[in-house]
Amino acid sequence: MRCKKTGIWLFLFLLVFMMSGCWDTRDINHRVMPVVLGIAKDSDQYKVFLQIPHPQLDIIQTKVVIGVGETINEIVDDISADMESSVDLLHVKVIVIDRHLAEEGVKDLISGIMRSRDVSSKALVAICNDDIDQFFESMEKNTSPGGTTLLDFFEKNAGWDPQIALTRVWQVYRSIHSYTRDVAIPMLRLGDTTLVEHVGSAVIKNGRMVEEINANETLLYNAFNGESTQGKIEVLNEGSVLILGNTMKHTSDVQDGKPFLHSKIKLDVMILETKGDPTPKMIEKGLEKLLTGRLNRMFSKLQVSEADILGLGQFFRKEIPRMNLKEWRSKYYKNLSTDFVVDVDIQNSGNLKNPD
Repeated sequence: MRCKKTGIWLFLFLLVFMMSGCWDTRDINHRVMPVVLGIAKDSDQYKVFLQIPHPQLDIIQTKVVIGVGETINEIVDDISADMESSVDLLHVKVIVIDRHLAEEGVKDLISGIMRSRDVSSKALVAICNDDIDQFFESMEKNTSPGGTTLLDFFEKNAGWDPQIALTRVWQVYRSIHSYTRDVAIPMLRLGDTTLVEHVGSAVIKNGRMVEEINANETLLYNAFNGESTQGKIEVLNEGSVLILGNTMKHTSDVQDGKPFLHSKIKLDVMILETKGDPTPKMIEKGLEKLLTGRLNRMFSKLQVSEADILGLGQFFRKEIPRMNLKEWRSKYYKNLSTDFVVDVDIQNSGNLKNPD
């Protein structure tokens, strides 16, 4: 009799143990999965925009749901409570942050996203350079039936171009806690004839927007971060060329406490158009002068703001003692001397045939 009772209690205990693993599971048909998450801040409260795909007969439309609260998780929880389905943020692909919030600082926001793991750390981050309410209102009205316009804007096999930065949540989090590396986040606004317009990138230092760079400068930022610049068209006085490929080589040194960096950027290009009758050498020199000047102007601007988005501090981590690396931006970066050399090689002049 005693063994029978023990067996029953053991069986009930196993039932409780087995049920504890799936008590909070929800059927996929009862979950809504936003693809775009917008975040703004008004006084001390966050404002959240969720762009949610909404199946309608044979097409998928999108709707934007808005919530306000003290924290992002609280807002999402409240929205989920008011909807017929549970909100699942794991499929968020793009996070759009209001410019005012970026200027105030996103350290707490990004840390919260990384801590909760509700949103993937691989999600792309963008900054809205417009009124964010109008931005999402336009998204709801004008997004294509596929509902992925903003996602396609950053897809390499769709609307992405080499002058658009691709910055993910984990990269922003890493920069906040790094002594030698900052990041640039693409800035968007509503276009006049297109749904979205790229206006450059925000320079984020220690989680706060301190400067901005234009699209041409973002191309150089991407090159320093290992992204290919293939496909970008550069226009100069002698004509225009198409970039086919790029490689970079760096040499660093520290003498008497002052860092020095020599960088050689090699670009393979194809001639697209010419003005007059310039020689290939004239086009090469014209493009080298254009890019060298652009790179030096951008670096001078970044040195003033002490933001190292090019990650130049990474080349000095062996030369500078680790205990001094925390002074990289304020001490070493400000005194960094650079020698940027752009070497252009014309691979071909298009499909023109020379007369016999």
